[in-house]
Amino acid sequence: MKILVVGGGGREHAIIRKLKQSKKATAIYCAPGNGGISKDAVCVPIKATDITSMVEFAVKEKIDFAVITPDDPLVLGMADEFRKNGIPCFGPGKAAARIEGSKVFSKNLMKKYGIPTADYAVFSDPEEALRYIEKGSFPAVIKADGLALGKGVIIAQNLDEAKAAIASIMVDKIFGASGNNIVVEEFLTGPEVSALSFCDGKCVKPMISSMDHKRALDGDKGLNTGGMGVIAPNPYFTEEVQKECMEKIFLPTVNAMQAEGCPFTGCLYFGLMITPKGPKVIEYNCRFGDPETQAILPLLDSDLLEIMISTTNGTLADTEIKWRSEACACVIAASGGYPGKYQTGFRINGLDDNGQIDGAEIFHAGTKFDSGNFLTSGGRVLGVCCTAPDLRSALNSSYAKLSGISFENMHFRKDIGASALKVIK
Repeated sequence: MKILVVGGGGREHAIIRKLKQSKKATAIYCAPGNGGISKDAVCVPIKATDITSMVEFAVKEKIDFAVITPDDPLVLGMADEFRKNGIPCFGPGKAAARIEGSKVFSKNLMKKYGIPTADYAVFSDPEEALRYIEKGSFPAVIKADGLALGKGVIIAQNLDEAKAAIASIMVDKIFGASGNNIVVEEFLTGPEVSALSFCDGKCVKPMISSMDHKRALDGDKGLNTGGMGVIAPNPYFTEEVQKECMEKIFLPTVNAMQAEGCPFTGCLYFGLMITPKGPKVIEYNCRFGDPETQAILPLLDSDLLEIMISTTNGTLADTEIKWRSEACACVIAASGGYPGKYQTGFRINGLDDNGQIDGAEIFHAGTKFDSGNFLTSGGRVLGVCCTAPDLRSALNSSYAKLSGISFENMHFRKDIGASALKVIK
């Protein structure tokens, strides 16, 4: 089968390296891809959101199966266009992708079907939002309705911060039309869990759980990023918690989407918080998480392509999915200054000709390959991932391998997985 993967980050690199293990995959293309991905797939210079060009390429090259991973093209309806042109693909259609594309839609869905989540209110008028929040308690969570590159959530510690957040989102439009509506939520406390799952519209099968680290600096300080590291599995996601989530969150969500006439197929991401009152949904994503994917897929023992195909033809319930009973740690090497201003174009030292290191999997997020060298080309540059029998060993290995990599202004967190290790003790 000829496979097309849409996207160009570390998540896509992890997916491609796992798809390469399938006997059914005869050729893999990636659009637009990156420097590291070019060593594992044929990169095609098409923007991930250019639906017309992407479909034209897929038809011309007679692609047998497409994998759409970024949120933007899914929310724009790329999966629908592939299917209209006879190309099956992994990923939800536009109607189902609203579960991430609109926080108003997802919150109302949870309220309607009794799925545990934070109390909330929706506003389209900034003055009404201000009047509401003046009567509330703090901290308060303020979210832009639409996609905002992972930056559309602001935790206001007091009324002044809340006023500033509402003004920046709804008046100054820092996130554009995504801020036409906002959701104001109660502030929940507890450990967070990323629970990704395969779905075929009716059946849902969770993957190995994971723990992301969003803040840029050690001690969970600094600005929010796309993710500075991740560990899997998440020690807070016990068998008891998973059972409760399946009964109260996972199945009810899949059933709710079916009842709403937009059954979800692909990867449904549950962003959870284990509160004193039980697990609650913080957010949904309509695709694989990044960098969660980089720590989850190395633990997959089954054929990823076969699983993906089963989500498109409704046979997920009959598809066996095996996982390794080990742990995986991914540490992100980022450009200095990220997620703010940063420079690119620096040579990356320590990688072999294929952009890898023995004893680890290196997933390229922001790299390009030029004149025999890998160069930095983004904020998050590399994900250094190691698998081991236990989390401590996986973390030690990842940091050891990372010590052999360097580029100018390289930045990484030194405490990935530290809180998880305390729980495991």
